[in-house]
Amino acid sequence: MTHLFVDPADTVGDTLIINGADYNHIKNVLRMKPGDELSVSNGADAREYRYGIEEIREDGIVCRLRFIKEADVELPVKMTLFQGLPKGEKMEWIVQKCTELGVFSIVPVEMSRCVMKLDESRKRKKTSRWQSIAEAAAQQSRRGIVPVVHEPVSMAEAVEMAKAMDVRLLPYERAENGRGTREIFGSIRPGSTVAVFIGPEGGFAPEEVDLAQERADVQPITLGRRILRTETAGMTVLSWLIYTQEIQ
Repeated sequence: MTHLFVDPADTVGDTLIINGADYNHIKNVLRMKPGDELSVSNGADAREYRYGIEEIREDGIVCRLRFIKEADVELPVKMTLFQGLPKGEKMEWIVQKCTELGVFSIVPVEMSRCVMKLDESRKRKKTSRWQSIAEAAAQQSRRGIVPVVHEPVSMAEAVEMAKAMDVRLLPYERAENGRGTREIFGSIRPGSTVAVFIGPEGGFAPEEVDLAQERADVQPITLGRRILRTETAGMTVLSWLIYTQEIQ
């Protein structure tokens, strides 16, 4: 079934008007007809709204609400990924796959060992591109919300943002306490906010780990005996959260 994200302003009562790119996709690509059903999210809550197409006009598609379903597709915890900026286009892959796995928000972080350097103009363009990828991935995976992708920040700014979160974790190759890591994941309660710091290709500088621990009590954890790529580590944490939070 086709799944869309819409602006709540496009709805009046039980009527939804679809236009723009979604209009063209539904009419000319999918060739949907009156009577066909759409799955819709408004990005503001976890509900799934089912609409039936009533009329396809030249200026928009008129849909009528049929029923509302409690989607229950979001992770029970809200994880924010503080991702050290990787080289090339890896950030696009990270945004796409972490969105599919249930990340709540993504904060690109300019760390000392990052190769990619962005000026203010490129930050805005990259962020807009990443947000579009998050929206497409959320639509594909039928998420109830679209994760927010923030503009890149410094490590110090990221640590300040993480202070407000309930659980703060930093996978680190020098962390060795696997049992402690299992206990940490097992202790995370539904409804918690979780900050996860992932280093770039060159890893964290020791002073960045010290900063995170001293200012925000971020806990270093291990993800196993192997060294994971920067684009793999965040997805691994999300997979663990899926297992501990959703697999009963």
